[in-house]
Amino acid sequence: MKSEIVQSSDIIPFEAGVSLGSNLGDRAEFLRRAVRLLSETPGVQLLCVSPIYETAPVDVPLEFAERKYLNAVAVFEVSMSLGAWSARCHAVEQALGRVRTGYHHPRTIDVDLLYCGSAVRNEPHLRLPHPQIATRRFVCEPLACLRPDLRLPGLSGSVAEMLAKIPPFPEVCISGESWNLG
Repeated sequence: MKSEIVQSSDIIPFEAGVSLGSNLGDRAEFLRRAVRLLSETPGVQLLCVSPIYETAPVDVPLEFAERKYLNAVAVFEVSMSLGAWSARCHAVEQALGRVRTGYHHPRTIDVDLLYCGSAVRNEPHLRLPHPQIATRRFVCEPLACLRPDLRLPGLSGSVAEMLAKIPPFPEVCISGESWNLG
């Protein structure tokens, strides 16, 4: 069987929304560094970022319940394969000290793919669109700030319509932190 070589001209650019979270160390700086590393990737262009929000943790062990997160969403134009983009997001987490243990614990950075164009995936390490967009305010609110009219495959309604259905608690507040990506 002959292997197929993919030319860069064969890659169709897609828009990718990425959720970012940190509740350990200099949380804002970890968000900034993740966005910088992702946007410096060849074939990737940062389109926009949401404000940075401070949020209460969700689904964490009681001992970490007081450790608040900073969360944001960044939207990129990506000209690489979906697999390469997913791997790059995981590589950025690893470069910034993320340790995956299988349970919710304090972390320097969490980089989750929310959507990648119209891709739909249900694989162990890649689920698109992200299954918790419509239920987690700390994900949906920053995304709605950037793409309120976005409709994602397999989900009903626009992002703004999904946000309107999510209870207001736990509260999501703009943090006052700035991006300073320069």
